Amino acid sequence: MGYDKVPRMPRKARIDAPGAIHHIICRGLERREIFYDNEDRDDFVSRLSRVLNDTSTRCFAWALIPNHFHLLLQTGSTPIATFMRRLLTGYAVTFNRRHDRHGHLFQNRYKSILCQEEPYLLELVRYIHLNPLRSGIVSSLEELERYRYSGHGQLMGRYEDSWLATDDILLRFAKTTNPARKIYSAFVAEGVDQGRRPELTGGGLLRSAGGWREISAMYQAGIHIKSDERILGDGGFVESVLQETEDRIEAKSLFKRQGIDLERLAKIVADHLAMDVGEVWARGKQPKRVAARNLLSGRSGN
Repeated sequence: MGYDKVPRMPRKARIDAPGAIHHIICRGLERREIFYDNEDRDDFVSRLSRVLNDTSTRCFAWALIPNHFHLLLQTGSTPIATFMRRLLTGYAVTFNRRHDRHGHLFQNRYKSILCQEEPYLLELVRYIHLNPLRSGIVSSLEELERYRYSGHGQLMGRYEDSWLATDDILLRFAKTTNPARKIYSAFVAEGVDQGRRPELTGGGLLRSAGGWREISAMYQAGIHIKSDERILGDGGFVESVLQETEDRIEAKSLFKRQGIDLERLAKIVADHLAMDVGEVWARGKQPKRVAARNLLSGRSGN
């Protein structure tokens, strides 16, 4: 007597938009090692820096662990899915050739969590940069600062790599570099005893509420919030992201039927706002750039 196969629920589409912040977690197939030695790690970092530069993507934090890695990225001129495909494919081909192996290197689907900038950006920077310490790769904060394969050493000035958005993070602690590094270092030290934080990587409701304590308090108060496993943020943020995503899907479908691709759409937005098309992809919070990103991502901007 055979058994009926349990139908799989379809995977939810990834959520993305220009300027969106993502916590990426990518593991080796069956949790096997994806970095055997420093030559592997150096190759990955070199590829990461090139793809970041090519796509105007910003990286706020990163850490390499033997069988997985973490990235904290902000979408630039290229969707995060395209960014990751370039990064993972190139690395896997070189890794397999170098170690005389075949087949898939990574799990089929990396985890991508769209994050509300406040109050989660700095929490995620700390969480990601403490991963080598939690994993036992280093045994102290002093060793963590010297660990070459994490953004912590870059933020502390140990390594001068230009591709990490160092100033964007340090300016959130102080206006000048040395005081900012001292405050950042103390901030990281305060996180050592927090251990693993499932509210930053766990299920939808836990992630959206920001922890079990918050969920309990809201439950007792009779408060129900919108949640989604792909999003880290409060209920209002989750709801707004889901609505914007739905609007973008509808707009994308319309544009596709009309034969309009992303480049042509960017040109239409630029013409509408009387600006250069390069400004549509540029960083910053100038009103025209914000309006361009809103139009490009399907938001009205009202």
